[in-house]
Amino acid sequence: MRLAAWSWGGRPHAGLVSSDGTELTPLAVNEPALGALELVRALAEGATLPPARGARLPVSAVTLRAPLPQPARNLFCIGRNYRAHAQELAGTVFREVVEKNDHDAGGWPIVFSKVPETVIGPFDPVRLPQKRVTEQIDYESELAVVIGRGGRDIARSRAMEHVAGYTVCNDVSARDVQVRHGQWLLGKSFDTFCPMGPWIVTADELDGRATRVRGWVNGELRQDGSTSDMIFDLPALIESCSRGITLKPGDIIATGTPSGVGMGFTPPKWLKAGDVVRVEIDGIGAIENRFEQG
Repeated sequence: MRLAAWSWGGRPHAGLVSSDGTELTPLAVNEPALGALELVRALAEGATLPPARGARLPVSAVTLRAPLPQPARNLFCIGRNYRAHAQELAGTVFREVVEKNDHDAGGWPIVFSKVPETVIGPFDPVRLPQKRVTEQIDYESELAVVIGRGGRDIARSRAMEHVAGYTVCNDVSARDVQVRHGQWLLGKSFDTFCPMGPWIVTADELDGRATRVRGWVNGELRQDGSTSDMIFDLPALIESCSRGITLKPGDIIATGTPSGVGMGFTPPKWLKAGDVVRVEIDGIGAIENRFEQG
């Protein structure tokens, strides 16, 4: 099942996507501005989805929004979670962080957050801040886990029972701001810095623990990895994020990015106005966003 949010006729809608990804069926949700949140909650509770409201529409006739366009709280994000990505940054200013992020040595996942206002639609433009604010904008192609059934202190062995589904995101980052402040929240949280979509694929149709993540910049393939190469797998991430914290339906965990980010090149390949970044995950689909000067 695919859960989507879109705008059509000047109004927000939410509903289901056909199996071939070409048609949308609007459902009678109470708060369509919240996207697919009501549908995620219904699935988490084992409830019946709302009935259809209106005729089917071709995807080409609407504007797709992020499936959860107004997250209730900050996004949970995981840093340095692919082995090759950790290696490519081992010689950068993030070396010490990488050394601590070692599962085999008993380490813990790196967890930071992005504010909800970063979230935009799968084909919306990303606004670049003025150069006096940042000059080192980077991309990160990522699988995002959408929590279904909530819980606290979730055991690793039961973690996948709490997954509603998966979507695609780009964890856009300002590297110089990360370094400047010695933490990652500000450098990750500029407006529009989290394109997401094109929809949520439910967990019964996709195993996020073994799928392919790719990212292109202006048509050049930069990132190509498998989620099976994560340092901390999905159950470990859910277990860690729920330690003493109650996860709620609709919470989002961005699970880290494969190697090939702009910072990993010599010299680095920072994004600039006019660049187009495409992120695609097998079994879900793709998002594509142009970067524009804000």
